[in-house]
Amino acid sequence: MMKRYIKIMAIVLCCSLTVVPASQSGATPVAILEIIKAGIKKVIKAVDLQIQRLQNETIWLQNAQKTLENTLSKLKLDEISDWTQRQKTLYKDYFEELAKVKSIISYYQRIREISQKQVRLVEQYQRAWNLLRQDKYFTADELGYMAKVYSGILDESAKNLDQIFLVINSFTTQMSDAKRLEIINAAADQVDANYYDLTRFNKQNIMLSLQRAKENNDVDVVKKLYGLPTN
Repeated sequence: MMKRYIKIMAIVLCCSLTVVPASQSGATPVAILEIIKAGIKKVIKAVDLQIQRLQNETIWLQNAQKTLENTLSKLKLDEISDWTQRQKTLYKDYFEELAKVKSIISYYQRIREISQKQVRLVEQYQRAWNLLRQDKYFTADELGYMAKVYSGILDESAKNLDQIFLVINSFTTQMSDAKRLEIINAAADQVDANYYDLTRFNKQNIMLSLQRAKENNDVDVVKKLYGLPTN
């Protein structure tokens, strides 16, 4: 859906058509941005706390396994036959719990990576939008339509937070690892798509501004605005 918006935007800008301002399109980019920022902060805080707790649990389990292994190594052969079956069960439980904890840590780390990409998306949007509003080669109507497109991209990004919180909460429910992984992968794919749409949209807007500036021999001014190398 975002790709369709971007194609429409390119046509609208090139043809200089009148468009609907963002104020008539529902939530503004700024409002959605604040939702995303608050959500990302909550996700990262929750993830960091859980990773710390699970890492402490991992250390405890590893120490317990080491103690058990040392005890087994000190036993005499005739003692092992009477004692080892009970300890094998205990050792198996430690091993399975350790594997489970490490698996959960990997889930949380993946969630953190997804959230960090959303942080980069927010930063890219903020930088681009601040510069576009300073660009004299865009009209108020064009900026209004850009705001609508940005709102669409940010709105999709905000929805990803719901999926991420669903995964975080899933560790207290009976959700299967397969389902949990499915949700994480879907959220990651969507964040990637949102990030791609945003960066491509930014580039398209900059290229259009450069084309217009070229007609007025003003390219270097636009390049400096966007931090691009000049001749």
